[in-house]
Amino acid sequence: MAAKDERGRAGEARAARYLQDAGWRLLARNWRCPQGELDLVAARDRVIAVVEVKTRRSDGYGHPLEAVDDRKRRRLWQLAYAWMAAHPDAVQGCQLRLDVIAITGEDPATGALDHVRDLR
Repeated sequence: MAAKDERGRAGEARAARYLQDAGWRLLARNWRCPQGELDLVAARDRVIAVVEVKTRRSDGYGHPLEAVDDRKRRRLWQLAYAWMAAHPDAVQGCQLRLDVIAITGEDPATGALDHVRDLR
């Protein structure tokens, strides 16, 4: 397995723990459909957050948040709507939002974590 894949999985695991520690309930991890994949889907207080996780060793090529450009955001919204359509009981009466968690550092378990909420 490639180190990049391991780093990404470690970052997603840390992001999941971070969300759970903040009171979020994980509804899905690495949910896939024909259009793509969502890293995390979490719920709290009638809010469903679709969370994209970006993990980088450094910001030498830009901050990980910069990887979520307009095109990526549109794709994530499409995937979020596909997830909602596949899970109608889970989303009834809930607000949907898109979050990004960026982890930067040699070790994803201890690197800097930035959480951008309700990315439009």
